Order: sequence, then C-alpha cells, then structure tokens
Amino acid sequence: MKIQQVAVQIYTLRDHLTTQSDIVATLKRVRAIGYQTVELINLSSVTDAELKRIVADEGLLCCSTHDSSDNIRQNAGAVADRLDALGCQHVVCSYPSNVDLGGEASVNSFIEDLDRSGKVLADRGKTLCYHNHGMEFRHLNGRSILELIFEKITPRHLQAELDTYWVQYGGGDPVDWCSRLKGRLPLLHIKDYGFSRENTPCFAEIGNGNLRWPEILAAAEAAGCGWFIVEQDTCPGDPFDSLKMSFDYIQAKLVK
Repeated sequence: MKIQQVAVQIYTLRDHLTTQSDIVATLKRVRAIGYQTVELINLSSVTDAELKRIVADEGLLCCSTHDSSDNIRQNAGAVADRLDALGCQHVVCSYPSNVDLGGEASVNSFIEDLDRSGKVLADRGKTLCYHNHGMEFRHLNGRSILELIFEKITPRHLQAELDTYWVQYGGGDPVDWCSRLKGRLPLLHIKDYGFSRENTPCFAEIGNGNLRWPEILAAAEAAGCGWFIVEQDTCPGDPFDSLKMSFDYIQAKLVK
C-alpha cells in the first residue's frame, strides 16, 4: 500500500458538511492532513457537478461514492449518470435498507436486484461494490448472507468494499475475507476495532485498536485492492483529530 492509495470516507465528517462553504472548508482540512483522495456520500447542499469541482479545487481525487440500496436497485441508470457527473468509477451499496435478512425470499430478491443493477452499471463502464456491516454474517440455510451475495452474483456485476471493523464485529476474519475476495476487492474500508472501558466494541483510530494491519493489508493487496479508505463511524472527540491520528499511523507504520 502506498500513501497515494489511502483515502478518507467523508461520512466521518458528516457534521461538518452541511453547507457548500462547510464542504469546501472540510475538504481543505482533509487535504491539509495529507489525504489525497476521498470517498463521497450524497450531499444535498451541492449538485454532483459542484461537488466534483470542489473536490478538484482542493487538490483531491474521488475514488468512489456511496449510494442507497433502494436507489441502486431502482435507478441504476441514474446512478451511472451520477458517477459520470462526479468523475468516478465505483459506487458502493452502503446498507441493505428495506431488506429482511432473516427471510430467504427478501434476500434472494435483493441479490437479484443487485445483479441486475450491477450489469447496468458494468455496461456503462462503472463498478458496483457492496459494503458489509455485521448483519450480513447472520446465516441463512447454513451460509452467511455475505457468502450468498458474492457467490450468487457474477464478479462483473458486483465487487466488494470490505469493512474491516464490521467483519470483525460479525465474527469473521478480515484477513480471510480479503483472501476470499481475490479479484473482487477494489475498495477496503480500513477501520480499527477497539473496546471501551465498559467492555463493548468501539470504533478506533488506525493503530489504536486490535486489528492485524500488516496481515490485513498484505491480503488485500494480494487480492488486488486499489484503495484503502479510512472511516471512523464515531470518534471520541474531534473527527479531524481522529483522521489525522489514523493518517499519521498509516504513514509511519504501514505504507511502503
């Protein structure tokens, strides 16, 4: 992994992205920390064209963007248009909204929709990726839902944005899952897994948790991962401080 491949998911800074001027100021601070690339989310205060301009003006690249599962399932063509407007290739299904993960019919319908939308996007030269949480590690007919998703959908139609924290939370092994997804892992959410004083799992800055980063990153690189995206869902204080701590640790300990 090279430092140029390290990005930040701006959801970490969601409370600082309310207005267009907020977005400009926030991305300026992201670039000042040292990040060169961002992963975007939907922001209602700017158009996609404006967001693309702001990202470029602040000296940043966009590697991917998140979108809702409902929009991806129902409006794949419009999603491809949005990627064109943003100037990026990858769109990530961020969460399985309105899917009963305990129901076989609901899961199968979800899988079929992702497969169909993924084909639409692939035909437009785009890549649909799936971002896991812990819930996809529940079992259906003896298999984890995450296994079913990637086994039933052709790689051309669905790639992965594996989230290391949520794999660990769900009882999986991030190293093993990076290896399983060889050739299907363009994006990796690098997110550390810690524990609070109350003995509950918590999000941690990279290097402040207990994940085995050298092994995880080696497996991800062997799988063909191109972007390593820092995200911290909640931070103990200022999220900019947490993102800087993660970047500094990555730069000092993990990049080649």
